[in-house]
Amino acid sequence: MELRHLRYFVAVAEERHFGRAAARLHMAQPPVSQQIRRLEEELGVRLLRRTTRRVELTPAGSAYLGRAREVLAAVDSAAVEAQRVDAGLEGRLVVGCVGSATYSLLPSLARTLRDQLPAIDFGFRGEMLVPDQVDALLRGDIDVALLRPPVDPPDIVLNALRRERLIVALPDGHRLAKRKRLRISDLRDEDFIVHPGRGRSVMNGRVAELCRGAGFEPRIRQEVGETSTLVTFVAAGLGVAIVPEPVAALGVVGASYRPLTGGGTIELCAAVRTGDEAPQIARALRVLTELTR
Repeated sequence: MELRHLRYFVAVAEERHFGRAAARLHMAQPPVSQQIRRLEEELGVRLLRRTTRRVELTPAGSAYLGRAREVLAAVDSAAVEAQRVDAGLEGRLVVGCVGSATYSLLPSLARTLRDQLPAIDFGFRGEMLVPDQVDALLRGDIDVALLRPPVDPPDIVLNALRRERLIVALPDGHRLAKRKRLRISDLRDEDFIVHPGRGRSVMNGRVAELCRGAGFEPRIRQEVGETSTLVTFVAAGLGVAIVPEPVAALGVVGASYRPLTGGGTIELCAAVRTGDEAPQIARALRVLTELTR
């Protein structure tokens, strides 16, 4: 039995006429009649009762028609689903984000992806440190990582999204908050709140580099993994922090932000596994490029 036999049978059963069924199938009538007879022989039951003027379904034929329609519908549905998955319109996608991207980019990314790709099952993991993102990406736990280079593993491809200016987060009422902008040297005598060191955070290394370039070692008061917690500690008066500009969007009460002269910028990239050609990943990268253009 082949799917075409089911399609022939359904056409005859619905048209109640071999000639009309053949026309519907764009075939000659004899091959249709021959294939229906072979189907009945294979099943060992009579599906159709033929007269000179029309065709009627036997009880067995009525039962078989319902199941044949279900099979054909399932096959057609499977084809559509495969085509949608191949086009990146269905599937699953998990995105991981560093802290600043969690608050500045993830909300608009989530809205845009759900609007454009409503059939994709999305997952989002925020406040991830870069090494954790790399590990999760290589394990397949996430599909796209919004992170900051450098990233060493050769199995990961980076797509540059944007460069973000560095700013200073200060407690409200801090003596430096009276200034319109700050230099690194202005922070020489301050306690710092930073992301984890020992290679766990790109921002930690960048802060240390800036301070050493100004001739001093940063006095670390606290290391925290989450950007939201970092800014909360600043607002509580425990120290100051150097952060990417989008962190200001957090709106933590008690924290102020000032531009940092000579602080430069830090890059945000979208990382994916090398050779991963899942179409939903390609679509997500296009959306990210549009959002950060």
